[in-house]
Amino acid sequence: MKDWLSRFTPQMVLAPSVIASFVYVFLFCAWTVWLSLSDSTLLPEFSWGGFKHYVALWQNRRWTIAYTNLFLFGSLYVTGSLAIGLVLAILIDQRVRGEAIWRSILLYPLAMSFVVTGTVWRWTFNPTTGLQAFVRTLGWTSFEFDWILDRTRAIYTIVFTGTWHASGFAMVLLLAGLRSVDQDLIKAAQIDGASMARIYYKIVLPSIRPIIVAVVVILLQFAIKTFDLVAAQTGGGPGLSTNVPAIYVYDLMFQRGQIAQGAAAAVMILLALALVLVPYVIWSNRRTRREAQASS
Repeated sequence: MKDWLSRFTPQMVLAPSVIASFVYVFLFCAWTVWLSLSDSTLLPEFSWGGFKHYVALWQNRRWTIAYTNLFLFGSLYVTGSLAIGLVLAILIDQRVRGEAIWRSILLYPLAMSFVVTGTVWRWTFNPTTGLQAFVRTLGWTSFEFDWILDRTRAIYTIVFTGTWHASGFAMVLLLAGLRSVDQDLIKAAQIDGASMARIYYKIVLPSIRPIIVAVVVILLQFAIKTFDLVAAQTGGGPGLSTNVPAIYVYDLMFQRGQIAQGAAAAVMILLALALVLVPYVIWSNRRTRREAQASS
């Protein structure tokens, strides 16, 4: 009996989590796909509706705007967060004084929820209560900063806020990668007369490429699933200028009572996530096998 318990205790401990994860991920995903193919409106129905909701979704102007905003936000958000995080990681990697304090300050935004972050920056960008009003009280009465009210520039306020929130996260992961680089390689390059810029470009950055890829994948997940940041900061407005797919899904399913079309939109978000995660998993597995073969 003791041998049996010692053998199967790990499986028994992990079983509830595995079952819950299976139900939460696979069964709920399958249920969402089925809803997207049904004629459900206010309540779920089991009648077959076909792919008409997907067709109607891509014919809807609001959805195409939301998807366009997702690509614009995602590309700028990931690029900006990665670039700023990398610069901060390189600066802190120089063993600056008070490194722990700087790391804590730069990582602090990540400790705030997206709702709090979006609300605070909404106040900051608001012309009547934020930066514009403050600068005008200093005497510069012609100063204007009303991007959050401008349909052509409001999306960039979301990009700025998201980048501010995620740069510290990217910095911490990249800093850990920089600290893992073999210092003998760097010293050898310095002895050969290579500049620091060339050392980072030719030695350091290629060495932390897997970490860079992981950071990009995580940031892309954040971008695709963005909901609460936009809801708190702009609510998707003005007009449809900052609308994103997650906001549209919420509106369809919980405000308009169009469950089937909302489920179709949710499936499209799931596919976007799969396009990010599946290639990364394949690449990671192949890299692990190559390393295992090289070590053997």
